[in-house]
Amino acid sequence: MKRDFKGAGRLSGLDFGVRAIAALALLATPSVSASAVAPADTAPTYSDTNLTPEQRAKDLVGRMTLEEKSLQLGHAAPAIPRLGVPQYNWWNEGLHGVARAGIATVYPQAIGMAASWNAPLMEQVGDAVSTEFRAKYLERVHPDGGAEFYRGLTVWSPNVNIFRDPRWGRGQETYGEDPYLTGRMGIAYIHGLQGHDAKYLKTIATSKHFAVHSGPESNRHREDVHPSAHDLEDTYLPAFRATVTEGGAQSVMCVYNAVYGVPGCASDLLLSRTLRRDWGFKGYVVSDCGAVANVYREDSLHYTKTAPEGVAASLKAGTDLICGDYRNNMTTEPENIVAAVRAGLMPEATVDQALERLFTARIRLGLFDPRGTVFPGITAQDYNTPDHRALSLQMAKDSMVLLKNHGDLLPLSTPPKTIAVIGPNADSYDVLVGNYYGRPTKPVTVLDGVRARFPASKVLFAEGSGLIGPAEEPVPDSALCADGDCATKGLKASYFSGPAFSGTEAVRVEPNARVSWSGEDKNASARWTGYLTAPETGEYRLRFASENGYRIWIDDQLIVDEWQVGDAPSIASGRVKLKAGQRYALRVDAVQRDATGDQRLVWSRPSANGDDAVAAARQADVVIFVGGLSARIEGEEMKVEADGFAGGDRTSLDLPAPQQKLLERIHATGKPVVLVLMNGSPLSVTWADKNVPAIVEAWYPGGEGGAAVAALLSGDFSPAGRLPITFHRSADDLPPFGDYAMTGRTYRYFKKPVLYPFGHGLSFTKFVYDAPTASSAAIKAGAAVQVSVRVANTGGRDGDEVVQLYVEKPGDKAAPTLAGFTRIHLTAGESRLVTFDLDARRLSQVDDHGVRKVVPGSYTVHLGGGQPGHAKTVKLGLSVTGEDILPH
Repeated sequence: MKRDFKGAGRLSGLDFGVRAIAALALLATPSVSASAVAPADTAPTYSDTNLTPEQRAKDLVGRMTLEEKSLQLGHAAPAIPRLGVPQYNWWNEGLHGVARAGIATVYPQAIGMAASWNAPLMEQVGDAVSTEFRAKYLERVHPDGGAEFYRGLTVWSPNVNIFRDPRWGRGQETYGEDPYLTGRMGIAYIHGLQGHDAKYLKTIATSKHFAVHSGPESNRHREDVHPSAHDLEDTYLPAFRATVTEGGAQSVMCVYNAVYGVPGCASDLLLSRTLRRDWGFKGYVVSDCGAVANVYREDSLHYTKTAPEGVAASLKAGTDLICGDYRNNMTTEPENIVAAVRAGLMPEATVDQALERLFTARIRLGLFDPRGTVFPGITAQDYNTPDHRALSLQMAKDSMVLLKNHGDLLPLSTPPKTIAVIGPNADSYDVLVGNYYGRPTKPVTVLDGVRARFPASKVLFAEGSGLIGPAEEPVPDSALCADGDCATKGLKASYFSGPAFSGTEAVRVEPNARVSWSGEDKNASARWTGYLTAPETGEYRLRFASENGYRIWIDDQLIVDEWQVGDAPSIASGRVKLKAGQRYALRVDAVQRDATGDQRLVWSRPSANGDDAVAAARQADVVIFVGGLSARIEGEEMKVEADGFAGGDRTSLDLPAPQQKLLERIHATGKPVVLVLMNGSPLSVTWADKNVPAIVEAWYPGGEGGAAVAALLSGDFSPAGRLPITFHRSADDLPPFGDYAMTGRTYRYFKKPVLYPFGHGLSFTKFVYDAPTASSAAIKAGAAVQVSVRVANTGGRDGDEVVQLYVEKPGDKAAPTLAGFTRIHLTAGESRLVTFDLDARRLSQVDDHGVRKVVPGSYTVHLGGGQPGHAKTVKLGLSVTGEDILPH
């Protein structure tokens, strides 16, 4: 049963004399097979809805030329009019709602939804998101019935990578550090996305990124990871296995990096043996965008010498769909597919197999059937509905984690006379939506939420600090003019229909560099020119608060260049020294690729030192300090110029220095402070834990997030969110970020003291656990056992409790490991018997050879509202005889 890691060496180059540029010519000379054209007097078999999707797909693919097939293997698949095949763009993001398709309901970021520990609610969210995907498809369905970019039904989510290191910038996209919790939340989201219709898939969910992928971002296109056999089976694969074998995910995305020397998208071990043979996966594999190019690129993994070799290696290993990446000039490879087949690097049957999987998926989505027969109850208007926004609010409430509440400062049951809301995230849109997001129509910031929830209180607001620098504000119209003598106020605005100041140009004078891009403006650009007058002397920082790329010049000096960005720009600003009253030439360039929303020119003045925030705090009865991070400073391959950050990842877990300094100044006023953290990864708020009486973890809470925060502060509900990841005291306690060994990582293998443990979260009421029982005190290895515990709400108010079950296994290297959880609601004084089923997999452990098994000996089952050793739990013993080896 030992896992085979052989065959991981580099492929040798094949000298077949075909270069990619020459292969382009092949597309112009199609070779039509005998079956490629259907007889004119018969209906094609693939249109027969009485046949299985697999039969229909096989017939359809058999009618295509090799050149047509090659084009269908890219994410932007063109139409084939002669066969009635509509175009289809496979690229769609749905991490926590429909992303990048304009207005949509935005739910809390994935890490926040994981903090709810509420799998049934997670499935409801997935169902609502899939409804919105269907609506977005109908809203802009292509005339031929196909789907455009971000308007399809193939969803590249959930991300079930393990958040193994809290410094990873993309950890916000995951469900945390525990394989079991990740698997359960992933399964629930997949069930919601794909639905339970007997004939059609509502959407297709994609479990990603398979496998062993969790930073660093700066090296993801070159990383070669060699996990131990134990860590691969114990940590990196279980959530993927669960989403495939139990969740039924119909798509899996392979990774950028290599595993054991082989690129993930060309890995026979991962794709052929593990995914398809061991787990029985029948769906399709899509590459991460640009990952197939990584297979052969000299500046990347360079596993093969040529592009056709790389494409052949990927398709033969089990990759079916090649996503290109315009950001890195990584193409979708049609010419290389043709070249690979004609050079004998792979048989055409390999191409056919991939295409049959892809067209089976499109048929199962109903994209080849009469539209009125496929989910007819969903209309093009069924997105951003009141019901969906209410669901987003509920999930945001469920995700909130009360980390500390000294002296019962919370809830603020009696409205304070004056409330000071302070901090860079207090009135921030960015921190509501995280990354991979849609556009909420009425986003509720924390400031909005507090004002609405405490209407009788005087609410003061001062940002006081930026995330990683001084506080910013919009550049006022009064500081701008369109000509050197300021005879004309405003700026000259030039709008172009093309992305690089090309196409149709519209010119006019506007008050400022502001724009509200719509979904129709994709690939447009804008330029503002004029003059700026400084109101005071000193160093200014300017940026364009944008969803896409931008540049700013002062007196022909380029002070900030965020033009070539990934999914979104950072908050990079340009520093420049200006003199009061002096006029400077200004130029701002902006490009619109796929985002929507209001964008504007902002600056920080030399006098932005936080004094206004301290003054507001002194006037208040209570201070709500809203700080943390943003998806503009932690995320996917980004540029952040600040201490503690690198390439989208973090080098420090501390609260950024400008915020920490301001928080200490606010604390020194002597006023009670509630610290609200909004972030996608843990923060080492050790100073705050010692000095601030109440701390709330709010994550990136979605479009209704501010209302959820205010409801918690006021006590409208009792918080019950639990941490899905450990909050460490310092990054200094962690192993090197690039080391994928699990020793010293996550709650299961970390041995030092922590700030807040995995599973932690406080409540406004009290729960007591009693009378744990098991259906049998002794079982044979491989058998299941039922465990029950009575939970009582002994506090004075109603509330939710997350009941957690951990298993301590004989001889296991890991700490007691999560093996069950459920979220329940108990009214004050109510008690309930909670029962868990423990099967062999939940009782199993992994040995050094990667073999998963149940071993004989004495087990301890811990039950409580948190992790044993950190929370009060009850326990019972379980004896297991014999040994049972489980399949991979």
